[in-house]
Amino acid sequence: MTGTLYLVGTPIGNLEDITFRAIRTLKEADFIYCEDTRVTKKLTMHYEIATPLKSYHEHNKDKVTAQLINDLEGGHTIALVSDAGLPLISDPGFELVVECRNKGIKVETIPGPNAALSALMTSGIASYSFLFDGFLPRKDKEKKARLESLMTLPHTVIIYESPFRVKHTIETIMEIDRNRKVAIARELTKKFEQVVTASVTEIYERLEDDINLKGEFVIVIDAMDEADKVHWWASLTVYDHVVHYIDEGMRSKDAIKQTAIDRDMKKNEVYEIYHIEN
Repeated sequence: MTGTLYLVGTPIGNLEDITFRAIRTLKEADFIYCEDTRVTKKLTMHYEIATPLKSYHEHNKDKVTAQLINDLEGGHTIALVSDAGLPLISDPGFELVVECRNKGIKVETIPGPNAALSALMTSGIASYSFLFDGFLPRKDKEKKARLESLMTLPHTVIIYESPFRVKHTIETIMEIDRNRKVAIARELTKKFEQVVTASVTEIYERLEDDINLKGEFVIVIDAMDEADKVHWWASLTVYDHVVHYIDEGMRSKDAIKQTAIDRDMKKNEVYEIYHIEN
């Protein structure tokens, strides 16, 4: 019989935030695959887990996946963890799960903490309908185009950001809508946990005064009020709408697709208009 791949949720800060089932699974597994063995070693030492640790991260996943599949087909039990929180959520593992399912290998999830949902719960921003978008593009034009698209949706938006780019991202949100309510969260579940909710302008001012930005940030962006909604592209023609996205760095194919989504049009209609005027 083939083995089982367990996707195990681990603490995002406080080591007490782990389930009995997760500890048992990590102890019983033949191997634990993790992003950084040094990080996971702190967890395994705390709970006296002697299971061997192996590396699985963004830069070696293609090479390591084949070995993982061989081990699983050989009957081994493997636990996959990330440095913090749930594996696969803005972390490696998706391709491995697909490969396991294609080969009929059993995959089980061991639930655990998640930074995005923890921030949303604490933020005081509506949680009835939300969209998680992970990390934004790094290039300025692509980042702004993505935020413009996300911030016109009738859903709360949750993104992750590094301490090196969080000020710029908040500034970009402010350029799009300086009155939008936003929450920033850091050090979640730790001693100095901080979740601040205010207008994006106030958040930007707070970050400007903070010279000690550390740790990964979660940014929660309130949905646009439908009654006050004015599309940023309202004054543009369909052709100019597509050109705007192309100027922001998108390929014409992607710009046409995004314009169709924005305007609730069929993609082929936008395609025809763009190529007639181009």
